[in-house]
Amino acid sequence: MDALFKALSDPARRTLLDSLRMRDGQTLQDLQTHLDMTRFGVMKHLGVLETAGLITTKKVGRFKHHYLNALPLQQAIDRWIEPLLVKPAARAVLDLKTQLEGDRAMQKPDFVMQTYIRTSQDRLWDALADEKNVAHYHFMASHANRDGDRTTMFLPDGTALMSNVILKTDPKTRMECTFEPHWEGGGAPSRVIYLMQPEGDFVKLTIEHYDLTFPVVPGEGVADGWARWAAGLKTWLETGNDAHFGSASFA
Repeated sequence: MDALFKALSDPARRTLLDSLRMRDGQTLQDLQTHLDMTRFGVMKHLGVLETAGLITTKKVGRFKHHYLNALPLQQAIDRWIEPLLVKPAARAVLDLKTQLEGDRAMQKPDFVMQTYIRTSQDRLWDALADEKNVAHYHFMASHANRDGDRTTMFLPDGTALMSNVILKTDPKTRMECTFEPHWEGGGAPSRVIYLMQPEGDFVKLTIEHYDLTFPVVPGEGVADGWARWAAGLKTWLETGNDAHFGSASFA
């Protein structure tokens, strides 16, 4: 928490966070235009924000892209503010290194999220790979069925919510799959990569979402959906209790 409050105490760093809130995935050159200081000065501020976990980065070719990560702020809200307001939390997610192949190696994610889960790689992998586990943590889907390579998630009334097909895996480390929404306004099929990296008693989970056909707005739509999804997954794996953090409108 000390690193979080230190990072937020500086107006220049708050300006950088505001800029990423408006447009995620900016490079150092992009972010430098928002501050009247040297490239080195901006780099120092970005380093403080990354240490605090408020941003995460993805290197594509020669450029490093910066993404807002809401998890530390959500944790502070959950700890002090949420109990006072008695409102449902919009939870957050993710960080982890990725390797993409071919032309996709140069593609910038449209959305990145990170979280740390106190669990094993085996349990996290099974939670993501076995469709029967969806019922334990998904914020909207009550169950999922697999037909060949395709898994479809359903709402409690039996309406299909979305489908996915696993495209490529590196067992217990990396899973790439399609993201095919069935709800109205859900957009065209896109692509998601889950990255899993052990760190002591925790596994660091990073979610990278590619090929989205609409803007990502922090705290809304797909971003809110990923936050609720990750909160349910983390709670279920850490406590053993089913967790479903409300519902959201994606698009």
